[in-house]
Amino acid sequence: MSNTALEFKSVTFQYNNHSSPIVKELNFHINQGEFVCIIGPSGSGKSTLFKLITGLEQPNTGEIHLQKKFIKNRLGEVGYMPQQDLLLPWRTIIENAALPLEIKGIKKREAFYQVTNLLDEFGLKGIEDSFPGDLSGGMRQRVSFLRTILSGSQILLLDEPFSALDAITKLSLQEWLLKLWQKRKNTILFITHDVNEALFLADRIFIFKETPATDLQEVSVPLGRPRVLKDLNQTHMIELKEKLLEELRAQVKL
Repeated sequence: MSNTALEFKSVTFQYNNHSSPIVKELNFHINQGEFVCIIGPSGSGKSTLFKLITGLEQPNTGEIHLQKKFIKNRLGEVGYMPQQDLLLPWRTIIENAALPLEIKGIKKREAFYQVTNLLDEFGLKGIEDSFPGDLSGGMRQRVSFLRTILSGSQILLLDEPFSALDAITKLSLQEWLLKLWQKRKNTILFITHDVNEALFLADRIFIFKETPATDLQEVSVPLGRPRVLKDLNQTHMIELKEKLLEELRAQVKL
């Protein structure tokens, strides 16, 4: 695992007000430049996993390694993009995008210069002086992703970033995200409830099947890259989708 970007080593975590752990003796690794999607029922531990990776929570036992090094204080070591864009309404697009650079102590002029150089690549050129309230949901998510990229981390955590968008915008942003990832080769962990989305984006899919999570089921996506949406219409992909849906349905308690 010489190219490992992220590794969990026998990680156990339990919230103080819970009677049992969310994850228990959990082991897995993510490779450099890999795109991994995480699926599972609500409450199964997906968001807790992200809190552990970002350092918002610490394991009770076990270790989390980034770039093959044990790092206890992981705050600021990975980029995080939440479901809601959390753009500041009183700041322009360029000011919002520059925020992580300003937090690092980079002077405003240099921060704006770095953002300006990326505006065209992110489809934001010409609207940098607009405010978030002037933009569509899809454009706001582009700004949010640019801000995540500017965190400087090679490991990016995306928590259902397209779930609130309409179907057509969502598909367009999935295609856009893949193009950016193929160019930049960041390591991405992407939480989703959409099996189609996971199959289209991921190299591997991790499935939370039970709580506590002692093992994550792994599914390798049998599609090459680059890929297009119509690739999901292949017979073997339709069969894999149905299998994943059946596994998820079996876990839902009504």
